[in-house]
Amino acid sequence: MNQSVTEIKKRQIKKRMKSSITTLLLLFTIVLSHAQMRKWTLQECVEYAVENNLTIEQYELDLENAKIDKSDALGNLLPGLNGNSSVSSNTGFSINPTNNLPTNQTALNVNMGLSSNVTLFDGLRNIHQINRAKINAIANQYRLDDLKDDIRLSVANAYLQVLSNKEQLKTFRAQYAVTEQDLKRTKELVESGVVPRGDLLEIEATAATQQQQIVNGEGMVLISRVNLAQLLQITDYENFDIAEEEFLIPPSDILDNSAKVIFDKALSFRNDIKFSESNVELAKEDLKIARGAYYPTVSAFFQYGTRYSDVTQIPGGNGVPYTPNFTDQLWIFDGISYGAQLNIPIFNGWSTRNNVKRSQISLERAKLQFEQTKLDLETNIQQAYVDVSTFEKAYEAAEKTLEARRLAYEYAKERYDVGLMNAFDFSQAQARVDNAQADVIRTKYDYIFRLKILEFYFGLPISLN
Repeated sequence: MNQSVTEIKKRQIKKRMKSSITTLLLLFTIVLSHAQMRKWTLQECVEYAVENNLTIEQYELDLENAKIDKSDALGNLLPGLNGNSSVSSNTGFSINPTNNLPTNQTALNVNMGLSSNVTLFDGLRNIHQINRAKINAIANQYRLDDLKDDIRLSVANAYLQVLSNKEQLKTFRAQYAVTEQDLKRTKELVESGVVPRGDLLEIEATAATQQQQIVNGEGMVLISRVNLAQLLQITDYENFDIAEEEFLIPPSDILDNSAKVIFDKALSFRNDIKFSESNVELAKEDLKIARGAYYPTVSAFFQYGTRYSDVTQIPGGNGVPYTPNFTDQLWIFDGISYGAQLNIPIFNGWSTRNNVKRSQISLERAKLQFEQTKLDLETNIQQAYVDVSTFEKAYEAAEKTLEARRLAYEYAKERYDVGLMNAFDFSQAQARVDNAQADVIRTKYDYIFRLKILEFYFGLPISLN
């Protein structure tokens, strides 16, 4: 009886374990499927691109190098300290290092010492090196941030392109669905002898054209998805897709500000402007460093040394010479030296003068580049400002055109249904609606992107909400 109960319990446990394993496998499959079908939002794409871009990682390494350069510049102000030691054995004639007397004995000699030196004045070049290292670290940070800004804009543009192509593809498919209904109705009318067969051929040609548009649209969606994935450096193109969402024209009062106001504000925070300005400051420090070579250099040094030799003898207390042990000799024969050194540059083949001239040229070039960067920014803002106004009007015009084309199409459809319009004219009316819908989609996303560019120049983050 007990054995039977035990067997029943074992079977129940096995059944529960099997059920648990099945449940876990099902959950794992669902999670895996969800991971493969992940839909990326714009914010996720931007954040992922910034975190995983290889060029950004290279710029981050450059920033780390700049910080190390700053540490080097600070270290040049500190005294250097070095230790030295040597062990040698001489056979035959040599000079005893402890008393500088000649000897013909085999001798074991040991020398040890410490030395330190510090630059007291070098035309303030060390100070300027520190300032340059600090500015260089800041400049590399600006360059890194500017690259991140460019990547954000590129990702946003690629993302909107995918959205635009997807919306156009939906429109093509919806249009084809309507054409299929028209094709079915026309076949019935042809079979009943109400309309000629030529009308059916015209509708079939329209359907074939729309099928081609669908194929082309699918290709454009795929290409735009691949382009976006490449910006994110994702190679699993088949499982990469963006979130299925439709963005309306976001409300914005950016045009309430003039292009001059937007430009003045951009000058205060744009990283490309700050990076170019930092390069001017770097060139100024380089010029100061080059001019510092005209000045004398003052340095100080300190040295401590001691020695040992196993053939050294010194007088003892009773006048009998003896050889001190190793420790005693280190104390007996140690000594220090210290002093200062002055180095005055007199003539060096015009290298200092030429280095100063090169630094002056580099400074002028950096100033010109700074002005060019500001000019480029102003040009880009003016262009973006005009683009926003232009594409806003183009979008509004496209919507009005689409509404008119739809009304014309409805009127043409009514006439076609009662036999007052042939299939060719009807298909032309439908084609005009198709083109108008494509223009609305294109101008819509062109307007959104230009609007976001202008807001970005004004300091607003990229967002489609």
